[in-house]
Amino acid sequence: MPEKQLIIGIIGGGSCGPEAAAMAQRAGELIARRGAALVCGGLGGVMEAASRGASMTGGVVIGVLPGDDARACNPHVTYPVATGMGHARNVIIVRTAHVLIAFEGESGTLSEIAIALKLGKPVIGVDAWRTVKGVIVRSTPEEAVEEAFGRIGRP
Repeated sequence: MPEKQLIIGIIGGGSCGPEAAAMAQRAGELIARRGAALVCGGLGGVMEAASRGASMTGGVVIGVLPGDDARACNPHVTYPVATGMGHARNVIIVRTAHVLIAFEGESGTLSEIAIALKLGKPVIGVDAWRTVKGVIVRSTPEEAVEEAFGRIGRP
């Protein structure tokens, strides 16, 4: 049986500053270059920046949306999933990802981190979430992506 495609989640705020956006975009690029798909919440901010990085590198982006309208996704999403579930869609994002990379965010991002840790999925914070027990903090997108692939045993 062929090996299933690796899926890495990127989580973070629906709005963010230019520095976080640049780091998220870089992480998306690196994930796509290594042949993994990216899953995120499909909206703006960190999600859009990571999606842009992955899509401009030829990668696949799965956007798990809170609402009923698949057209509400950012323009870089390859496969929008309209759940109509609001914040409960965070469980789908976490369950879909093999590992998660967390950027700055608020309570929605924190809920995704908590769900992932509860399910035993690795969470790598990119210069963020230092005080959350269980989050592996790395300083750069390059270090975070390397850590993510290492945590799931993929080169």
